[in-house]
Amino acid sequence: MKELKLPHNSRTIPILKTVSDFLAESGINSYLVGGALRDMVLGRDTVDLDIAVEGEALEIARRAASALSGKYVPLDEVNGVARVVLAGKPHWQLDLTGIKGGIEPDLGRRDFTVCAMAVDLSRMGNEPLPIIDPFHGLDDLKKGIIRVVADDVFQQDPLRLLRAVRLAGELGFTIERHTEDLIQRDGHLISQVAGERIREELLRILAVPGDSRLWKYLDRLGLVTGLFPELEVSRGVTQPMEHHWDIFDHSLMTVAAAGFLLRQGGWEYASKEVLEMVPWSPRLEKYFKAEVSHGSTRATLLKLSALLHDVAKAETRTITEKGRIRFLGHAILGATVANGILNRLRFSNREIKLVETQVKHHLRPTQMSNGGLPSRRAIYRYFRDVGEAGLDTLYLSLADHLAARGPGLDISEWRRHNEVVDYVIRQHFEEPCLTRPSGIINGRDLMRAFSLDPGPRIGELLEAVNEARAAGELGSKEEALSYASSILASSRRSHRRKERGQDGQSGKSRNYSRCLEEAHDQK
Repeated sequence: MKELKLPHNSRTIPILKTVSDFLAESGINSYLVGGALRDMVLGRDTVDLDIAVEGEALEIARRAASALSGKYVPLDEVNGVARVVLAGKPHWQLDLTGIKGGIEPDLGRRDFTVCAMAVDLSRMGNEPLPIIDPFHGLDDLKKGIIRVVADDVFQQDPLRLLRAVRLAGELGFTIERHTEDLIQRDGHLISQVAGERIREELLRILAVPGDSRLWKYLDRLGLVTGLFPELEVSRGVTQPMEHHWDIFDHSLMTVAAAGFLLRQGGWEYASKEVLEMVPWSPRLEKYFKAEVSHGSTRATLLKLSALLHDVAKAETRTITEKGRIRFLGHAILGATVANGILNRLRFSNREIKLVETQVKHHLRPTQMSNGGLPSRRAIYRYFRDVGEAGLDTLYLSLADHLAARGPGLDISEWRRHNEVVDYVIRQHFEEPCLTRPSGIINGRDLMRAFSLDPGPRIGELLEAVNEARAAGELGSKEEALSYASSILASSRRSHRRKERGQDGQSGKSRNYSRCLEEAHDQK
């Protein structure tokens, strides 16, 4: 008989004992199953406990939530699945599933052998616990293998196609050959899965540390373009000679490069020296670990942006008369395409905005300067346009650089790119006025000082003042008002020239922003 010896220092044991006591006192047969048991066998702590109960799981979960001072959350009322979230830290999640006809038939309906094991919770306190293991999951755990319980597991639930790869990545396991064949056979079914379910598995895959092999493997199994059919058109599409890979492979490599920059995995085409040039600090590490929405962090969304940053490149590809390959407008169109993809997968509005902005502006960091360090005005305009995605987009540009050059990376060019990124990051943290409006004057000040009516001109004047303030050209309210006055005077001169037909534009009004630039030049 296979047995589970519970480690005495595991934080899971007390909560399991509490739950098993409640269920036993209620006369309910229950079993610890699935990933929770798998992780305990592997010596991994978990806060997500899967419990199979003989009875109506929804009602049992509701009673358990009341008895244990938890929150009841129905997950699937049709199939009888509910969650109990217990208060305190960590936030324990108990997922209760109803079973009929005994535990072994239930295990036979699960996906992989390493998740098709159970222990009888009524035996808690009488360790070691006998393990119910009809599909030899313990043997596969020892061998480090992901194997299906039956040949139709992916047809029963196509989300398991992603789950197989995710489990292999998280555990460092290998998917056995027959299971691989089944994934390739049934991979097209992934398009049938609800977007919100795909989102959850996709984010967990993006969180797996690793190198480019993970995404190459996903592609070999047919899952990358199954999830993102918009990428298929980029396969095999060549790029200018400075690019080592075609558009499709470059996109996969950019995901791995982003993970490398975030210290989450290796990059087989770069040395330690390459990583040491990349700006990094505890503050940045905390920044990228920060949660954006449920299940996502800035790091995982950076990797997703890396995958999608060139999604419209093939569509915009042209060749000039001189044979030059161009991709004009691919970043703007790509942002629109990325928006559609993430809406389809039910990402939150904030997640969509963050990824869309990175895709739209991924070329900006390399356009902020001409060889040297960017000016304060350039940095201000960058953060004004990119907003909360500013730091993320800087790292996307670095990942894009690595994945463009590959083994042909020019180390001096790479050093210059990192010097610019490091400078912009330091300015961002040290000079708040570069990323946030200064508030030195407001719209009421402008209307009062110049007898202006509310309207777009007020916003344009404030933006011009904020930019000049960021550039270090204004230090007081009086200087700000004087600067605004010079802009208005320049605008009036332009208007008079237009009326006299002397502006060289056949009497057409010049763009107001040119008046702002003219006023700045005269300052």
